[in-house]
Amino acid sequence: MGAIGKRVRIYTREDVEAHNSASSCWVSRNGKVYDITKFLDDHPGGDDVVLAYAGKDVEEVMQDRLEHEHSDSAYDMLEDYAIGRLGKEGSTVRDDWEATDNFHPEDTDSAKDYEQNQFLDLRKPLLRQVWESNFSKSYYLKQVHQPRHLAEPARLFGPDILEMATRTVWYVVPMFWGPIAAYLFLRSIFQFTGPLPNFFVNPVLPLTHLPSIPYDSYAKTFSCFFAGNVIWTLLEYTLHRFLFHIDEVLPDTPAFITLHFLLHGIHHYLPMDRLRLVMPPTLFFALQLPFTQLGYALFPVAVANGIISGSFAFYILYDCMHYALHHTKLPAYMREMKKYHLAHHYKNFELGFGVTSKIWDYVFNTVLPV
Repeated sequence: MGAIGKRVRIYTREDVEAHNSASSCWVSRNGKVYDITKFLDDHPGGDDVVLAYAGKDVEEVMQDRLEHEHSDSAYDMLEDYAIGRLGKEGSTVRDDWEATDNFHPEDTDSAKDYEQNQFLDLRKPLLRQVWESNFSKSYYLKQVHQPRHLAEPARLFGPDILEMATRTVWYVVPMFWGPIAAYLFLRSIFQFTGPLPNFFVNPVLPLTHLPSIPYDSYAKTFSCFFAGNVIWTLLEYTLHRFLFHIDEVLPDTPAFITLHFLLHGIHHYLPMDRLRLVMPPTLFFALQLPFTQLGYALFPVAVANGIISGSFAFYILYDCMHYALHHTKLPAYMREMKKYHLAHHYKNFELGFGVTSKIWDYVFNTVLPV
């Protein structure tokens, strides 16, 4: 079955429907997809007859003798224009899905899932399969947003050393980024009081002087810290909506599809994978770098450090909360946010981008009714 998956490209009905003109004319029949653009001028009945069914299934019309009788040789000729086949249309994401407090999805039968969908084999490392895949972007997006569930985390890479870098337990996030956020917060307090040596010259802070720091330095840093909290909530929303869900403008190439899968596709494909619910430090480091550099370019360094510390603190809250929304019994507010976030996975992934709150979904009219 694996060889077939690589040899035959898999399309969706939407792919076929998009090619409905004389410049690009596709049709489908018996689950196969045909590009008959070059055949239009040679069709005995004229190209108008064919173009009337461009982007559609032609099984019935080819069998209709009153419309246009076709010989066996016509069917044989059609096979010369085959370019792939239609993928499965089944969907587990549905508008009537409801989240319950004890939501526990059943494990996916990996062998049956691959046999039915010819998408990714959950029994093998996933990344290479995505890179070498031969399905269209439309089919990839349709399948990757249909959640699968495994008792144990799926394997992304073959080599163990690479695989380890993609698996992150939730407490790594506060352990790694918490001290960084605290250090930047303290550095901001000292910088509001007076100059500090460059970090690369001397990163050590004069902590013994903390009792003598004036209150206005604390007030300024806390103001920047809370501003960073607000900025993070906006970044959380915009990154989730416009980077992680960049579906419509995603180029239909293996490189971009693989990047999409690494950034967020794998999370929608395996939403309950407990070791891929928080960002590995290396991934968040790459994502935060342009934003922190922008902060240092726009603001005095004391202000920038205060804002960044607040943003990092809320990032830690975001990732830990994200893990909890998928796996933990929660207090009332977080139970409500859990239902909201799971609805993003199982009801409508084009709405409900807020994780820690719905505030920006209300502002930008992307609230998901639950």
